[in-house]
Amino acid sequence: MTDLETRVAPPGSALRRAAPALLGYAAVRALGLLTLALWSAARDKSAYTLLTARWDALWYTRVAELGYGYEVRLPNGDVHSNLAFFPLLPWLERGIAAVTPLSYADAGFVVSLLASLAAAWGIFAVADHVYGHRAGACAVLVWAVLPVGIVQSMAYSESLFTALAAWSLYAVLTGRWLTAGALAALAGLTRPVGLAVVAAVWVTGIAAFLRDRAAARTPSFVRDRSTAAAHGAPETARAPSPAGDGPAGGAPAWRRALGMLLAPLGAAGYVLWVGHRTGKGPLGYLDVQAGWRNGFDGGYAFARFVADKFTSFPSALAGVGLIVGVGLVVWLYVVCVRQGQPLPLLVYAGVVTALALCASSYFGSKPRLLLPAFPLLLPLALSLARARTSRAALVVAGVALASAVYGAFWLNGSGPP
Repeated sequence: MTDLETRVAPPGSALRRAAPALLGYAAVRALGLLTLALWSAARDKSAYTLLTARWDALWYTRVAELGYGYEVRLPNGDVHSNLAFFPLLPWLERGIAAVTPLSYADAGFVVSLLASLAAAWGIFAVADHVYGHRAGACAVLVWAVLPVGIVQSMAYSESLFTALAAWSLYAVLTGRWLTAGALAALAGLTRPVGLAVVAAVWVTGIAAFLRDRAAARTPSFVRDRSTAAAHGAPETARAPSPAGDGPAGGAPAWRRALGMLLAPLGAAGYVLWVGHRTGKGPLGYLDVQAGWRNGFDGGYAFARFVADKFTSFPSALAGVGLIVGVGLVVWLYVVCVRQGQPLPLLVYAGVVTALALCASSYFGSKPRLLLPAFPLLLPLALSLARARTSRAALVVAGVALASAVYGAFWLNGSGPP
């Protein structure tokens, strides 16, 4: 049995292990919601409306209430269709509203709150598995205090998606391929970026197959010597290898293959259904996104958007800020690679980042779109974990307060599109 296998705890003990991190997460989110309520009241606005009945939240509740087929035609000819919104969150809203007195908007808020806790637990589980308990707790807190962290409490799909993605990645790391595939399929029914979870499952699975094939070609006496050395060496806590060491690669091949087959079913099923519904074939979903002026252009439109900021002095400061922000994201990913993060985390974070930065529209949404890319935060969590507890607590408290104020200001202003 490998060291990684011994670190997979039963659900009860796993929850107890994660409890301090979850309590810290709940405290940060409560601070954000309280700040939003006070700020909104001072501006004679409803904080609850901002969280549940504006922007994308309205589109999700319309899907839950009316089904698909609703669209808005803009004067410039663009068509905003609700087919752009994946169905899992509206399905949950409809299901909860059907068995409770809650409205669809209320149900979306409940799903968001519960999913955000599940996401925090999943982030803890991944970070704890790779780097240990203290880093796991710090990873949860860093994710909670992000400037756009208030989105975690909105009736949006980010929290639900992050929960499914984090637990799918954890399942890959611990060799639970059927669970990983099922959760990846659900993530694919939640947001287009579900492709990132599918990619993580597939790339890790292929790497494991290749490793098994290479091991099968290794002479038996070499394998015997390696096994003897491994059993004779003392067990020490270590991170899994980039290819998914231990259980991820040691699971029966049929389970791995079945998990890989399950993973893309959610995203592929919805995209194909949209193509059939619109009569435009397998790529019909791309036409729906084009109606929102959204697509993937390799970052060209975003680069032009940033360059346009330098046409005047005040906006040039925003341009510098955008360049610094993108540079920070890229630098964090490089650090993740250098620190030897497991392959599924690197693939997942890389795809989420690429899809967010290279989308051709909604440039103000890019920080929100990066919210599920929690592996990028693990280097920051490790640094925080190495600091003294008192110093780490002061840093988290200060950043949490700043995040709460920014979130209240943001939602009472332009807010997320």
